[in-house]
Amino acid sequence: MNIIKKPARSTWAALCQRPETDTELLDRAVAGILATVKKEGDKALLHYTRKFDRATLSQMAVTREETDRAGQQVPEALQAAIAVAAANIETFHAAQARPTPKVTTTPGVVCWQQRVGIEKVGLYIPGGSAPLFSSVLMLGIPARLAGCREIILCTPPDKDGQIAPAILYTANLVGVTRIFKVGGAQAIAALAYGTETIPRVDKIFGPGNRFVTRAKELVQRHGTAIDMPAGPSEVLIIADDSGIPAFIAADLLAQAEHGPDSQVMLVATNKDILSKTIAAVNEQLPLLPRQEVARQALAGSRFVLFDTLDDCLAFSNAYAPEHLIVATRNPTSLTGKITHAGSVFLGHYSCESAGDYASGTNHTLPTNGYARSYSGVSLDSFVRQITFQELSPRGLQNLGPAIAQMAAAEGLLAHKNAVSIRLKTLKND
Repeated sequence: MNIIKKPARSTWAALCQRPETDTELLDRAVAGILATVKKEGDKALLHYTRKFDRATLSQMAVTREETDRAGQQVPEALQAAIAVAAANIETFHAAQARPTPKVTTTPGVVCWQQRVGIEKVGLYIPGGSAPLFSSVLMLGIPARLAGCREIILCTPPDKDGQIAPAILYTANLVGVTRIFKVGGAQAIAALAYGTETIPRVDKIFGPGNRFVTRAKELVQRHGTAIDMPAGPSEVLIIADDSGIPAFIAADLLAQAEHGPDSQVMLVATNKDILSKTIAAVNEQLPLLPRQEVARQALAGSRFVLFDTLDDCLAFSNAYAPEHLIVATRNPTSLTGKITHAGSVFLGHYSCESAGDYASGTNHTLPTNGYARSYSGVSLDSFVRQITFQELSPRGLQNLGPAIAQMAAAEGLLAHKNAVSIRLKTLKND
């Protein structure tokens, strides 16, 4: 973990570069899985589950008995913690439901929008070494609040063909409609194309490894919407001389333990904070069960020294982090200068873990620099906005001449006639 001192702006683009993968090989592998599932349906899903998850299944659908049993396996203390998180997430996302007033744009012309839940949504929830039941909360709750009629969840089974009890318990809590034991790119294919067992959905949500992420990007090209393009998880921390090295180190490690390709950055105005944070990382790392994963992620980390907070903020905006922690003396005074970030954590006690689990904000966020153009998941992600307009006879008389003039100028005479024929009828009346 080397300290990069006051890099010139000409070098920022290179410093902001994410780790690259061999996209050609990845595309070929994922495209093959998608094509096979599209052609062979359930047969392909069962084959890939045996191949990748080492599980032989008789059926993919989770039964009511399995869900009920999961509820008995989740400790009461964890159930209570999930309830706290669920309540906060629901409060935050319910507040995003906005009334859409009717607007009179011209006398006699009224326009408005109506928010309608996407009918069928698919949630992908990673399993494996870190079953992300928290993502069930983050996706299932806004889907239910939005009024989605069907909420389909796919998650990989363990080698015994079982789903982590916490995932099943949380899915039942938030109102998931159906759950299937299938993971990886093959799950994305099933949700995008449909199989004999798994229904096709209108939009796919959820985090995943590079195979899942690429699968989402590829099915989007063929008509299935996704929440956002994404990559490995990342955090950038801005610190001044008030930063607390032990806190900063803990936040960096919290992100690094997600995976070996996670990226962590520390940008500071104080050299001592940088060196003391490195020491704190080296002290905390050996205590972590996932230390080898975190160690690989830290190998690609960057610690950068700047003269001013303005330089730190400019660098952060260039990087466009998924998570931005502002560990400074007066963080709220800097919010107006933050233009590119997925989710921001202000102050020394706003750990990124709070947003991951229970503060109420959504942890499904744009990575890989997409925070320049994408927002994180919200209630709006699960709804469509249908526009309405109603013209009275007076409204058409007021607006009709302008419409006819514009249609004629574009050479679209049928458009002009649709107005003129009505105006003529009104005149004759």
